[in-house]
Amino acid sequence: MRLSLRRSLASIVLLIASQTAIQTVFAQTPKTVFLENLTWTEVRDEVQAGKTTIIIPIGGTEQSGPDVALGKHNARVAVLSQRIAQGLGNALVAPIIAYVPEGGYAPPTSHMRFPGTITIPDDVFEKLLESAANSFAVHGFKNIVFLGDHGGYQNDVKRVVAQLNKSWAGTQARAFVPPEYYGTSSDGYNAILREHGFHDDEIGTHAGLADTALLLAVAPQMVRVDKLRSGPKLGPADGVYGGDPRRATAELGQLGVDAIVSRTIDAIKRDTAGR
Repeated sequence: MRLSLRRSLASIVLLIASQTAIQTVFAQTPKTVFLENLTWTEVRDEVQAGKTTIIIPIGGTEQSGPDVALGKHNARVAVLSQRIAQGLGNALVAPIIAYVPEGGYAPPTSHMRFPGTITIPDDVFEKLLESAANSFAVHGFKNIVFLGDHGGYQNDVKRVVAQLNKSWAGTQARAFVPPEYYGTSSDGYNAILREHGFHDDEIGTHAGLADTALLLAVAPQMVRVDKLRSGPKLGPADGVYGGDPRRATAELGQLGVDAIVSRTIDAIKRDTAGR
């Protein structure tokens, strides 16, 4: 009887300890840099603890040829922003902005000629960025960093940053758009590929080897690899501009990913030093 009682008491103690451990785990702030995975009190505490940099990742929903999913820019900027925030150590990542200017719809122009692309007017896009940045400034973020993954709206982002900094004069908040992010993902990465023996007519400007390799490195499930490898060379009528993605690999893409992340981290640290 005594042995049975001791076993029962031991079981109860173990159960209580297990429940306490589980409660402790769930009570802890999750190890994430993504703002939308945190509660408002966790965000408040993170800011008070020194995470006063917020990255606003801007993607886009556009065609990238028949073998690459429409959310290419969104997937890419999500992974890159996460790694950049982790490397900075004092940053969180805002929800991705996936609706961006992509051409007109009456009549359809640019990427809007291909089904699935979504566009919004430039002024609406700029107002969206401005509103998001002002929201973060209200909540105590001092460094609002825009990372735009698509070339078509880079000037829009620069205008927003200039306007925000003008309106924030005399406050602690400041907006940034480090040119190293897009510069490395485009011309910078193209230079890396040339060093590895690839030519411009293969690298391309949109949905070519460079674009596809970067996506293979961060979200390979978004590339129809078998169809890509066995298919013919694609052209503008297919949504592929000035390139040939058939030799794209994740290994090549990783070269670009590493360069984008490291150079952008260095740029943000430089621009926000002392803040």
